[in-house]
Amino acid sequence: MEQTIGRRRIVLTKGDITQMEVDAIVNAANSSLMGGGGVDGAIHRAGGSTIKEECRRYVESHGQLPPGHAMVTTAGRMAARYVIHTVGPVWHGGSQREAETLASAYRESLRAAEERHLSTVAFPSISTGAYGYPVDRAARVAIDTVAEFLAREATTVNTVTFVLFDEPTLRSYEAAMGRAWAL
Repeated sequence: MEQTIGRRRIVLTKGDITQMEVDAIVNAANSSLMGGGGVDGAIHRAGGSTIKEECRRYVESHGQLPPGHAMVTTAGRMAARYVIHTVGPVWHGGSQREAETLASAYRESLRAAEERHLSTVAFPSISTGAYGYPVDRAARVAIDTVAEFLAREATTVNTVTFVLFDEPTLRSYEAAMGRAWAL
């Protein structure tokens, strides 16, 4: 599924984000940036030790990456040029500004791409694995935030692809995208 916003596009696909040939893939990281489970572990494994070393140096000089923020490393052995690491919120029922933090994670990742003059970015579904954010809610935040960024702030980013791990997640994102353009 694909939607255009002027000359920019949002694309939904099911697949493995580590295989994407884009300028940058986004890692749903934890604050320590040292790898973990899910997409975070897969990116660290696929990219190799250079990513972990760059993350270690970042944490040594800046401290842990707070939720809603982003930082960039090279992509190591992957086809992408960069990995944009961002930390999404842990789900606490929606009462602790989770939607705002999740939106910030998407916006700050896109701003990091813009700072490097990148045009293609691939996102996973941030916070919907171990962090427990309900996929349908997360998909609405993701689609709405990315669409608004592409419409109002983007200058170099022209294609954002959501690379979703399974069919149920893909369907949630398709529903969110359909809802966004039905308004």
